[in-house]
Amino acid sequence: MRTPICDQLGIEFPLFAFSHCRDVVAAVSRAGGYGVLGALAFGPEQLEVELSWIDEHVGGKPYGVDFAMPEKFVGKGESFDLDQLQALIPGEQRDFVEKILADHGVPPMPADSKRVVKAAGLGVDQEGPAQVEVALRHPVSMLVNALGPPPDYAIKAAHDRGVLVGALCGSPRHAEKNVARGVDVIIAQGTEAGGHCGEISTMVLIPAVVDTVGPNIPVLAAGGIGGGRQMAAAMALGAQGAWTGSIWLTVAESATEPWVVENLLAAGYTDTVRSRSMTGKPARQIRTEWTDAWEAEDAPATLPMPLQGVLYSPAAHRFMRVHSRELSGSPAGQIIGGVHSVQPAKDVVHQIVEEWIDTNQRIADSIDAD
Repeated sequence: MRTPICDQLGIEFPLFAFSHCRDVVAAVSRAGGYGVLGALAFGPEQLEVELSWIDEHVGGKPYGVDFAMPEKFVGKGESFDLDQLQALIPGEQRDFVEKILADHGVPPMPADSKRVVKAAGLGVDQEGPAQVEVALRHPVSMLVNALGPPPDYAIKAAHDRGVLVGALCGSPRHAEKNVARGVDVIIAQGTEAGGHCGEISTMVLIPAVVDTVGPNIPVLAAGGIGGGRQMAAAMALGAQGAWTGSIWLTVAESATEPWVVENLLAAGYTDTVRSRSMTGKPARQIRTEWTDAWEAEDAPATLPMPLQGVLYSPAAHRFMRVHSRELSGSPAGQIIGGVHSVQPAKDVVHQIVEEWIDTNQRIADSIDAD
């Protein structure tokens, strides 16, 4: 049941697992899949720590790294520091955030607390090259960009070391642009997916992207894949593998906070929303009172990336500190409605693969019966 991408990366199953948690990445790769570390939250020094840990615990299995390097964002090409970006945030949005927090009894941070702000698009021009260089010092076999075509420096640096370059896209046009830039693997992500996504459904998007990029570019399917039946469907549409994310948020190895796990396990298929309230770009996430507040008639407009993230990050730090279930969300796709328990990551891998094989056999048997 191997596909060409399995041979390219040296993996047993064409099941890709995106996670911000190093334990999940290592566990999935050890189980025969391909773990991908989401590196948005890590500066160069911390990324070195995370990747060194994976190297020690992945058992020599392949893994990749995913960055969030948007093609367009406020301050692109300029040396804006955090204070300058903070100054660009209007008072109306600042006051609105304070009102949300006050309405939910969320106190300010202690005066001596350390200010740490991480947001998609923040520091890409400055930290991006350093992060890429750190990643390529480790035995990663694929470098992925979650937000548009990767920068030229990242593509060149990866290719110079024989590392594949992947990129997520939400339309055939975006896929074509990525291939022209030099991307090796396209992750076609439907609107059902968690995180940044477009408006085209996975069922429609996958064959359109496969036809657009042609037979020589591997396409991975993302969005709405949480089991072997969805994986089989993605492969039937022409994908060489399945890119998954939401289903790893609640596994035993995940670092997701317990009260957020409770929200995720309780969520139904209609309990996600595509909102700009976290990053400034449309991103599917669990519906919370934070997302609801930004959809209200009296809410100000969300800000462009990275300003909305700069606004959200310290607010999230505050409401996560007091374990606010009402405000604490997470990027998550519609498939989260099918996740009902906490399991070890390896069990999830094996369940998906077994169901994928059984589904293919059932289809083959039905054809033979005719």
